Amino acid sequence: MNFSLVNLRPAIPADIPFMMELERAYPTAAHWTERQYRQAVQPDSDDPERLVLVAEESLPAADAVEAGRDSGSGLLGFLVARHLASEWELENIVVAPAARLKGLGKRLLDTLLAAARETDSEPVFLEVRESNTAARILYEKAGFQQTGRRKSYYTDPPEDAIVYRCGPV
Repeated sequence: MNFSLVNLRPAIPADIPFMMELERAYPTAAHWTERQYRQAVQPDSDDPERLVLVAEESLPAADAVEAGRDSGSGLLGFLVARHLASEWELENIVVAPAARLKGLGKRLLDTLLAAARETDSEPVFLEVRESNTAARILYEKAGFQQTGRRKSYYTDPPEDAIVYRCGPV
């Protein structure tokens, strides 16, 4: 997979089934309803500002036909973040198995951190399952620091959340 051909773009309603399918495949991902994704992708005036990105692999037309795709692209991951007042919260980030450990998660995070800087709204917060070692390593490499723990934050299965922060104190 050539990641120079991966584009990040705002999610659209047609992406929601993919986003749900991808996050359902990972027990450590935040599991949202279709309604929650629709509100994130198409917020009304009462909703907080959100950044909803998808990572899309662009293929030349001939390669897309060979791969059996109707269009020239395939979705490889997504990120959902919420902007409230002077901070951002990373709500969900998922990368497809074929795209893991190749820098795509970092690209998504870097885009969120850039949005935080552009809106003068640092810091960025997140919670992650204590057992999600791969995600925790990604966050720490991106500059996030552990700031706390939320006991029994997650259910099914029950687990503590580790709270991370990136940005000014």
